Amino acid sequence: MKSKPGWLTAVAMVSAVATSVSGADFDLVIRGGRVVDGSGNPWRYADVAVKGDRVVAVGRVTGTGEREFDAKGLVVSPGFIDIHSHSDFNLLQDGHAQSKIRQGVTTEILGEGSSAGPYQGRVSAKHVTVGETGHDLTTLGEYFDLIDQSGVSVNVASYVGIGNLWRAAMGDSFDRPDAKQRAMMKRLLDEAVRDGALGLSSQVMMPPGSLATVDDVSELCTVVAKHGAIYSTHIRNEGTEVFDAVKEAIEVGRRTGVPVDIIHLKIADEKYWGRMNEVIALIEAARNEGLNIQANVYPYTRGNNNLDSIIPPWAHEGGREKFLARLKDRSLRARLKRDIRSGIPGWYNHFTAVGGDWSRMLISANSTYRGLTMDRVLVLRPKPKDGEDDLDQLFDLLIDEGGSVSTVYAHHTDRDMTLALSQPWCSVGSDGSAYAIEGPLRKGNPHPRNFGTFPRVLGVYVRELKLLRLEDAVRKMTSLNAAKVGLKDRGLLQPGAFADITVFDPETIIDNAKYTEPFQYNEGIRFVFVNGQLVLDGETHTGAKPGRALRRK
Repeated sequence: MKSKPGWLTAVAMVSAVATSVSGADFDLVIRGGRVVDGSGNPWRYADVAVKGDRVVAVGRVTGTGEREFDAKGLVVSPGFIDIHSHSDFNLLQDGHAQSKIRQGVTTEILGEGSSAGPYQGRVSAKHVTVGETGHDLTTLGEYFDLIDQSGVSVNVASYVGIGNLWRAAMGDSFDRPDAKQRAMMKRLLDEAVRDGALGLSSQVMMPPGSLATVDDVSELCTVVAKHGAIYSTHIRNEGTEVFDAVKEAIEVGRRTGVPVDIIHLKIADEKYWGRMNEVIALIEAARNEGLNIQANVYPYTRGNNNLDSIIPPWAHEGGREKFLARLKDRSLRARLKRDIRSGIPGWYNHFTAVGGDWSRMLISANSTYRGLTMDRVLVLRPKPKDGEDDLDQLFDLLIDEGGSVSTVYAHHTDRDMTLALSQPWCSVGSDGSAYAIEGPLRKGNPHPRNFGTFPRVLGVYVRELKLLRLEDAVRKMTSLNAAKVGLKDRGLLQPGAFADITVFDPETIIDNAKYTEPFQYNEGIRFVFVNGQLVLDGETHTGAKPGRALRRK
């Protein structure tokens, strides 16, 4: 990490006042910072006092703290809530959540499309290893229990993914569910919400989620509505059918009355760039109708998916083994190429979304080709045989890599993204996982959003571009996310709230992770407290694991 001049001196000064006081009134006091409380209200100079795991005072604190921190020149805010995270099993491998804590994230919300449970019916229990102990997970509640038992540095909440429900009832079949199978999905969804899930999350762009119709999703959301929970959706098509996909998400809200949050709202096809205002108009019209439709974004113009997403949906039926068999079947290649180049109605085609430009696809998988764009990969791969072309090379690459190659696609624009971000109902989520710059969680060439999302918002879109007021940006990363999913006593810095607190330097905060060099932590995050315990002290992770599984009541 690069440091600004004087940064180490400032840390030394702050550490010097973090002293122990016998008979203190509070466990810790953060003094003299600019408090941005998460509500969107103007900042103010204030002290923050904490006792146990709760904030007990915000204002002029006259008592003493067991530990005191000088926050002069710094911003004191609620800990950031990542509403869209994929750290489910990384947290079991390493509970320190390094790349998230160092962004100021204190709560991760998991479970987009697939979740850490349930694993029942036609899906075997999920075997995970924590330390040297193996566990077989069958329910989301068991995952929450394991999080609490193993210890993590961040709080953890989760949706239940439609993919888990669908596969439990249907396995790898692309058949339509019968009444018994639909009833099974609803039963498992009900159990997961009773176990503490925030609601239902769908990924309806790729199988198995894409097999669910708007009728299927709406039927499942009757269970969500019964619990007063939320529906979060990665819409069916972010490209040339984005308007219909947004309308579908709105229709689920209209039929069932559930709140709907659209995951990483974007226009990811160059043919429709510049039309975000039309997407926003659809959402605003629905809100004016009385529907609770909102969205989130990540502050980058590239998304992460898989090279297998270029392959049309029909080729994925039956699971990975049959998928690979179809790629190897030379008699199917003409059909595959035709569908990839021409598209299929209702299918979001990643290949045409980037104009068939291989240079706009960056390999992020932990493979020989990580960090290379696909145009370079194709040069390094065996040359096509007579009658073959670049798509044959793609098929052969997927075969060699076992059918999966994680890839970053350059498919949307900053203009569209910032227009979405500036809407009052649009919050911030990373769509990333908890990685680290060393150890087992340094793997692949992951998207920089895994390391830089929240500092990037504050450094680029607040300080440099002035797209957002500081107070509005913090609201989008804290209380707005908490309110969407119903997290009580989090997301606001006020007496009675849990002491999830992030302290940062507004003049230096910035992301350092790049697409080709993602393993870099940020600058400007000074302290992170989770449930009243210090987890990040300057550049040092303290090793504390005070995070909790946050089960929806």
